[in-house]
Amino acid sequence: MIEKDTIKLLRECDAGIEMGVSAINDVMDHVSDEKFRDRLANCRAEHEKLEKQIRMRLDRFGDDGKAPNPMAKGMSWIKTNAMLAMDESDNTIADLLTDGCNMGVKSLNRYLNQYGAADEHSKDITKRLINLEEKLAADMRQYL
Repeated sequence: MIEKDTIKLLRECDAGIEMGVSAINDVMDHVSDEKFRDRLANCRAEHEKLEKQIRMRLDRFGDDGKAPNPMAKGMSWIKTNAMLAMDESDNTIADLLTDGCNMGVKSLNRYLNQYGAADEHSKDITKRLINLEEKLAADMRQYL
């Protein structure tokens, strides 16, 4: 049970990180404030570090990870582009990213509870990802 829950938890983190990095990439060229852009670049780098750790752990289990749900990814892309077409401001970008972070935190906490038998190292990675998302959402407040 531990191994199954560990793999499932890591797979959900893998998909979540891919969604988060994709969202940052989708808005990066539209950010006007240099500090805001730097914050997003740093956050993306932190996500990518965690992603490497997740992939290494998944490789040990012979698992390829999990891609984000194509429907969720597509809807995110549509919402981002529609909102930016109406208002290409740092405020709009902060709003979009805050919503994404909040959804990520909610999902990751649900997966932590659902896959409670996962090993402690994988739970720790998940908690670090949750903290990254919470910090980014808090950092976005100044741009709302």
